Amino acid sequence: MLDRIDARRIALIKPSALGDIVHSLPVLTALRVRFPAARITWVVNRAYESLLTGHPDLTDTLPFDRGAFKGLRAVGAFCSFVAELRRRRFDLVIDMQGLLRSGLMAWLSGAPRRVGFRAAREGGRYAYTHKIAAPGRGGGHAVDRMWSVAEAFGVGHLPKTFRVPLQPTDVSAARDALAALPRPVVAVAVGAKWLTKRWPPAHFAEALNRAHSYFGGSCVFIGAPDDTALSLEVGAKLHGPSLDLTGRTSLPRLAAVLSQCDAMLGNDTGPLHLAAALGVPCVAPYLCTQVALHGPYQQASRCVETNVACAGSYLKKCGNMVCMPELTADRLWPKLAETLDAWQLNRTSRSA
Repeated sequence: MLDRIDARRIALIKPSALGDIVHSLPVLTALRVRFPAARITWVVNRAYESLLTGHPDLTDTLPFDRGAFKGLRAVGAFCSFVAELRRRRFDLVIDMQGLLRSGLMAWLSGAPRRVGFRAAREGGRYAYTHKIAAPGRGGGHAVDRMWSVAEAFGVGHLPKTFRVPLQPTDVSAARDALAALPRPVVAVAVGAKWLTKRWPPAHFAEALNRAHSYFGGSCVFIGAPDDTALSLEVGAKLHGPSLDLTGRTSLPRLAAVLSQCDAMLGNDTGPLHLAAALGVPCVAPYLCTQVALHGPYQQASRCVETNVACAGSYLKKCGNMVCMPELTADRLWPKLAETLDAWQLNRTSRSA
């Protein structure tokens, strides 16, 4: 039925987080093919809005400040957001977050057609008029689960295309920032919100020093301001040149920096998935999460998972952390070496 409906004003609800938004980008492009003349709006947390600015398949965004929904200002902020949501008179709302809050947004929009996943959690599915029978959280990669939306609307045959807007001024600034660094430039993300995702700094330093001894080059540290201390800890142990941009880039500037890098080594975080969407070769250690579900898309062969019994548990906190010493730099090194060797061969062939 959804493959036959028409719509003029469409809202996509996928507020956060960075990696989840990146995983949903192919759906936006497919829906633009399905609804070429429609106004498509992305409902997004204000912290991530800038990443979507200038996307060729998006008409506009409807941001909200999640922090404003707490404390004394919560009622007023929520009412203002709902008023704007209803003012736009969407005739189709697609909830790709699948939680109570996003389901409530869909319902409060007043849209006559509200689409979401049948497996939505926290009761969010009760807000929908049409439910998509997509796999649950453990039913395949996040990109493929999001793609169920494109399939439901009859455009699942299209290729999954990641279109990340890159602003010319940011690309120019990124080139200038990296110009003095010897190639290959490896983007490095040592932080993560979950402690259980954070590969030890000593492992990062060992892998990067080995890469420098074989391939030369340099690295650029990226991430949130909270990751600065970890980046400095790794940087102090390096033998080769590095640049610390941790906490110093906007999301558009981060995308631009990644687009100018030759490879990436990082934990399972948003910047890793953003790099993969930009086509940057990604090497990653996987501890509490699973490559099959949340690895850099179509780059699973470059990732290394821990072999401990509790691997891929998705626990945010753990009293054992036995995966950290088990997944050593020695285990990850072959993947990083293969990736940089491929870069070197490609560079040689281009200069021949």
